[in-house]
Parts: sequence; structure tokens; C-alpha cells
Amino acid sequence: MAKPLQGIRVLDLGTFITGPAAAMLLADLGAEVIKVEQPGTGDPYRAFDGDLYSPHFQTYNRNKKSVELNTKDPQDLAIFDELVASADVLIQNFRPGVAERMNVDAKRLQALNPRLVYADISGFGSDGPHRDRPAFDTVAQAATGYLRLLVNPEHPRVVGPAIGDAVTGFYAAYGVLAALYEREKTGKGRHVETSMFEAMSHFNLDDFTHYLAVDEIMGPYSRPHVSQSYVFECADGGWIALHMSSPPKFWENLARAMEVPDMLERPEFASRPARIANYEKVIAFLAPRFKSQPRAHWEERLAALEVPHSPVLDSKEVLEGPLGQHHGILAEADGPRGTFRTIRTPLRFDGEIEREVTAPPELGADNETVLGRK
Repeated sequence: MAKPLQGIRVLDLGTFITGPAAAMLLADLGAEVIKVEQPGTGDPYRAFDGDLYSPHFQTYNRNKKSVELNTKDPQDLAIFDELVASADVLIQNFRPGVAERMNVDAKRLQALNPRLVYADISGFGSDGPHRDRPAFDTVAQAATGYLRLLVNPEHPRVVGPAIGDAVTGFYAAYGVLAALYEREKTGKGRHVETSMFEAMSHFNLDDFTHYLAVDEIMGPYSRPHVSQSYVFECADGGWIALHMSSPPKFWENLARAMEVPDMLERPEFASRPARIANYEKVIAFLAPRFKSQPRAHWEERLAALEVPHSPVLDSKEVLEGPLGQHHGILAEADGPRGTFRTIRTPLRFDGEIEREVTAPPELGADNETVLGRK
């Protein structure tokens, strides 16, 4: 199968999400990723569910090896330096200053191996007023204006997955790939830096562009109003989502699907600007009608008339549904604690799908094969 990063060795010193996520993306592309962990405890994410193999840890650590090294110990540091000499990439997401205390900073390691691409992920950057503040997903989302766009102001609660963590991991991997490409021409590695603040600010580009271009401060309902996006509850308690965008045919077909032929003659439905201005009235008209029939009824009606929609699915429904089954998004492997199951990489190269996956390693599982010691 296609493994475009085969032959690239990555040392993953990351903990929790951002660093491990970046390393996992490289591993999914065929890189050899060696997770370097603290002896006895490992990545703190391991212990989030009572032992050292939590589902949190499993999420971002497939396709990796694990070794235990304490780089503050002279003997372990010497072994670590040997690994660095053979590595192409190193990824860490420590708070600023920690890498130096652990003897794994970019200056020292790139002196040992000038070809090393050193990825350095922080919360708020290696300098600046918030340099030393602890940063986690919700903090980064809030600091970059993104959380404001997710929270319902009438019922303020943090919702959704760790978007900031995962996105920062993507940006770090993106930077590593660019540095590896450049190294093919220059022969020299790079110190690639990003922070959760910078990554999420860039990810929140639409929000900033509206402010910079037209002095508009967006809110949680700004995009749904403009894009004409809706979620409705059906008679059986299931939800269905619509993204009606701008073509009039979507609304014409929705009126047919709901058997309300005069719907578009109502003032709130008369035009796209009218629907945007009267978003709540549109919901008030449509909601009881969707509530009158089960979700399957609306799925059939909307699909037949090509109305952009989807049932709002949970993970079980996605995996067992027609799309998940057709595309084979589930990947399985024998793991140290039974069958490991995950979602395969979404990329195809020349039509090839990579279905093989290696289960996340137990702590120190590769001490012997990689370090020559048990």
C-alpha cells in the first residue's frame, strides 16, 4: 500500500493531544514513529481512564512504537542522542523552557543532527505575554475567538470535541511536511514552531476576515443564518440537518418534500435576504412540520428531491450506516488488549486505501527492539 513517508523516522515526545496528533498523522502516512515516554508513567494521557491504556490515549497514538527514556538521566540521554542522530523529525509540545530542562531543546539536538526537523508546539508561543501560561483546548478556543462561535448565549456551556488540540496537531504536521520537502533541496532541517493560539486563530479565518474586511463581529448564529443551515427534531426524537445555501431550487424542493406548495409565498421565505432576516420565523414554521414525521420519512423525502440534508448521526450510526460501510472507514488490528478499532486515514494515493493499522503500544513495548534493552 501507499506509504509516502516510509523511511522517515519520527521521535514523538508529545503528551496529551497536540504533539501526539501531529506524530500520528505522519505515522498514518508511513513514517516510523517512536514515542519516547517517561519510565513507569508515560504520556499522562495514558492514565485518563484508570490505567495506562485509556481510550483518550488510544485516539492519537496508533501506528507508533513506545520506548521509555528519562532524558535527565545521563545514560538514558546518551541513548536518546543516538536516536536523534538517526531521526528525521522530532515533535514536542512542552511548555516553553521545559525542553531545555529535559535536554531535548532544538539548539542542542540540531547541533547533533543538522538534518533534524524539530517541531515545537506551545500554547501561546515561545515568547510574548502569555508564554508561561498553561493552555488546553478550551483555553485556546476561547483566546482565539472560536469558542464564542460555538456557545449558545442563552445557555452557555462548553460543547464539542477538542477542536483546538486536534487542529494544532494538523498544522504542526503540515509544517513538518513542508520542512521535509525543503530539506530535500537544502540538506538542512528546520525548527518548526506553532502554538495553539496561532493555529486556532488561522483556523478561525472566516471570523477574522469578516471583521477585517467589513468590520463585522460574527456570533454563534452568523454562519448558520448566512449559509441557511438548520437542525430539526423529528417525531421519533431523531434530528435532521439541512444546509440550504443559496440556489432557489433547494427551497422549492423542500416545499415539495414537506407538501406545503405555497411555503415560498410567505414573507419570511420570499428571498434569501428575507430568510436570513427572519431565520427564527423560518424555524418556527418548519420545526412543527418536521416534528410530525419520523426521521426516516424525511430522509426519504429529502433525498428523492435532492435537498441538501443529513440525519444527525452518532458514531455507531456512522459506522453501521451505508456511507461508513461503503467506504470501509473502520480499521481493525490485533492489539495488546484485544482487537483495536479506529477510523482509517482518509487519504487515497492513486486510488489505494490504507486499511492496515497498528494498535497503540503499551508503555515501553519497544524498549528491546529499539533500545536493545528490556
